[in-house]
Amino acid sequence: MAKRQFTIDTGKEQILVEGQVHRNVAVKYLMKRRRSLLMTKNSEKVEKLWEDLPKKIKIIGKQVTKDYRVKWERLGSEEFEGSRFAFTLEDQGESSANNGSISNDS
Repeated sequence: MAKRQFTIDTGKEQILVEGQVHRNVAVKYLMKRRRSLLMTKNSEKVEKLWEDLPKKIKIIGKQVTKDYRVKWERLGSEEFEGSRFAFTLEDQGESSANNGSISNDS
């Protein structure tokens, strides 16, 4: 399957990316955000990054736009806990780029 163009809309910013499937594009972006939290040593900066994590994310493709709700969880407080910032994605549905209009060419 070839890579396609997607736009990630977090409400604060829009990012152009390439990927194959809407959900995988969302997971890759959220893992990047999670990694920046894990690598930050300054606790004040971690708190700011934690507050700025997206709660809703929209993946916009050429024909379909998918909305996801992101639920972030803090699991541990030890320094080297690999999964101390976990997230779950909940699919909120999809909409088509043609705003739901159906063409009848007959």
